[in-house]
Amino acid sequence: MFALQVLIVLLLIVAAVTTLLIQSRSDRFQGARDRSLAAAEAFAHSPGLVDVMRGPHPSAVLQPLTEAARKQGGVDFIVVMNRAGIRYTHPQPGRIGKHFVGTIAPSLAGRVTIESVLGPLGREVQAVVPVMDAKGKVVGMVSSGLKVTRVSSAIDRQLPVVLGAGAAGLALATAGSALASRRLLRQTHGLGPAEMTRMYEHHDAVLHAVREGVVIVDADRRVVLANDEARRLLGLAADVEGRRVADLGLAPRTAELLGSGRVATDEVLPVGDRLLAVNNRLTDRRGGPPGSVATLRDSTELLALAGKAESAQSRLRLLYEASVAIGTTLDVQRTAEELTQVAATWFADYVTVDLAEPVLSGGEPPAGSYREAPELRRVALAGVREDHPLYQAGELHTYPATAPMATGFVTGRPVLVTDLRTMDDWRAEDPERFRRVVEHGCRSLVTVPLQARGVLLGVTNFWRTRERPPFEEGDLSLAEEMAARAAVCIDNARRFTREHAMAVTLQHSLLPRGLPEQNALDIAHRYLPAQTGVGGDWFDVIPLPGARVALVIGDVVGHGLHAAATMGRLRTAVQNFSTLDLPPDELLSYLDELINRIDQEAAAANEDAVVAGATCLYAIYDPASGMCTLSRAGHLPPALVRPDGTVEFPELPAGPPLGLGGLPFEAMDLHLPEGSSLVLYTDGLVEDRNRDIDTGMRTLATALAYPGRTPHETCEAVLAALLPDRQRDDIALLAARTRRLDPDRIADWEVPSDPAAVADARADISRQLTGWGLDETVFTSELILSELITNAIRHATGPIRVRLLYDRTLICEVSDTSSTSPHLRYAAAEDEGGRGLFLVSQLAQHWGTRYTPEGKIIWAEQSLGGPLL
Repeated sequence: MFALQVLIVLLLIVAAVTTLLIQSRSDRFQGARDRSLAAAEAFAHSPGLVDVMRGPHPSAVLQPLTEAARKQGGVDFIVVMNRAGIRYTHPQPGRIGKHFVGTIAPSLAGRVTIESVLGPLGREVQAVVPVMDAKGKVVGMVSSGLKVTRVSSAIDRQLPVVLGAGAAGLALATAGSALASRRLLRQTHGLGPAEMTRMYEHHDAVLHAVREGVVIVDADRRVVLANDEARRLLGLAADVEGRRVADLGLAPRTAELLGSGRVATDEVLPVGDRLLAVNNRLTDRRGGPPGSVATLRDSTELLALAGKAESAQSRLRLLYEASVAIGTTLDVQRTAEELTQVAATWFADYVTVDLAEPVLSGGEPPAGSYREAPELRRVALAGVREDHPLYQAGELHTYPATAPMATGFVTGRPVLVTDLRTMDDWRAEDPERFRRVVEHGCRSLVTVPLQARGVLLGVTNFWRTRERPPFEEGDLSLAEEMAARAAVCIDNARRFTREHAMAVTLQHSLLPRGLPEQNALDIAHRYLPAQTGVGGDWFDVIPLPGARVALVIGDVVGHGLHAAATMGRLRTAVQNFSTLDLPPDELLSYLDELINRIDQEAAAANEDAVVAGATCLYAIYDPASGMCTLSRAGHLPPALVRPDGTVEFPELPAGPPLGLGGLPFEAMDLHLPEGSSLVLYTDGLVEDRNRDIDTGMRTLATALAYPGRTPHETCEAVLAALLPDRQRDDIALLAARTRRLDPDRIADWEVPSDPAAVADARADISRQLTGWGLDETVFTSELILSELITNAIRHATGPIRVRLLYDRTLICEVSDTSSTSPHLRYAAAEDEGGRGLFLVSQLAQHWGTRYTPEGKIIWAEQSLGGPLL
């Protein structure tokens, strides 16, 4: 109240001062307007002004006149101007002849203009008055102005008085409010009116709302107060206040205790069919009025309430156990088993879960309602005994239409059967099983449909035998809670199963289905997808011309369908680039450019499906020379196992991961003795949460340090040493043991660059093939090589070499120093040439060109009809 009074006085003072300031400002503006208008009007109507303005030198005549009038009139300026607004006069002579600052259009029309402008002398109020001749025509204008700050106001003299009076009033109000507030605080013990009202309302509400009776008796043994609970427990009338205790019609023991004023603690009194625990205390122990206050509690209701609290606590404990135990894995059957185990321990004697068949494989049952229960499979069962008549786990069955389980599934609502023996319809439709269930001791049933997102997945059944009390309505809500929790978990597991199966199927379809047939390497591989989802690891074995083989391994960052799809695109790209017979470093450059283009397309379409990163290692092994050319893009280096068991990790140039762009890749040549093993792997093998990559590499080297192992034995040993307990990343492993092409199966010679040398080359080819026992290929090989040699002699330069490789196929190669590549075409009937490569393509199984640092090699492969090596 003190603060309110001070605030009111302060607001009044502020309002008065504000009003005076506003009035002062208005008066000043009005004064400036009036004086400016008067000066301008007086000068504009002065005699002879029109003639002077039309004279030859108006400024010379008018400037001294306007200055004299300005000083006598107390204005800041008087400016005379022509119709164009050009000044004839101004207090600052330098401004004469310049345009007037202000609005002159209304004055040209014969009207007076008053405005506030920012002129050469500052912010001013100015009036513009037209100067008219005898015919009423405007020949010019006169403007007069005055700064508002120069106009004094009477309020300026009144303001100090107002402020002084306000300060005095504020001091007086403050002092009076302080005195009144101190007196009020002493009388109310520091409580304000709102607090006192609120305290009374709270005390009254609490007194009548508590589940404990309160009776206050004064010194004359009259009832001063009895709350609603006391009236209910003692059966008192509504007008009990003011009446004596002896006149209330209470039992003698109760009336004696309430009227005696003696102290009692939890004294039990029978009142009707209740037992009341009474506590009685005196009210004058701390200076209060004489009398006593008694509190009464119904001990029978307390016992019932304690039983309800214990039951509610057990149900909450069961729901907690169910929330913790159900849904620990993303497995449909395991989730159903967790529901049955929890419920059979705390809630029922037998618990079963039946699901629609599509749910188990990740499918989704049809949405909507059912006319009858479909065929269901029992996926989980738990109970107190094994010799029960219920359907066994794994059994496929259909419930009779009158069974509670079928009713619950069709309606989508839970069904409570307190006593199974009353189910006559079910007994009539399936008498044998019904009899076995009842004779086994099953007495009560709750069946709850398992429903998630509006789709019925199955049904769960809770059974109780005669050894336990039957289910009640309160148990139905508890069963619904557990079933709803389990249904959501089962649906999540079903969707995970479906998506995981789709991703795994996609991933397996993108990986190699088998290894190609070749003689250069003995190869074994392992691919282990992550347990929590598929990833982007891949490997490949690609046969190349000249009996060579390319080994590829890579890893796309991330998991899921996007990583698997990206892996498939990269694998396809590597296979396509391999057909160009590119060196490893060039192939990785093309692959890097491809990923950049994919990312740019995704970014342009505002998609998130960009390649977050990928690594790759590409190696080409030539069994004729024993050389292996490798290049890697951010991938881990391969492990090289020498024939004596020595393990090393060649220091290949690392190269940036694919997708960074702009950086070159480097290749390195390694000579691999026959019997060496080259092991390629992804980071999921050597790195996980419990093991850093350096430890994994050392463990890998230890596992590989055994000579004479086959590739399959190498893979098994590596996985046994490095496979983690819980695999969180994909693992790709490729082990290749080298073989060399027998030197007796290789023939090469140089051919002079002379057309006459073609005949000698055919003879050499014939002798070599006859020596290899390939007489059936002599004619075809002579024709192929003669065409290739002839083309080299005609179109190339430098030395020409011919090489024959006898492997699974017969490979004919012609090399020269030219970098131009021949192209297959159809020759016209009148053309003399152009049919050579066409004949080669028809006679050979495959043919092509590969470039070398010295030039190019044109090769052709012929299939051999005999047994393959």
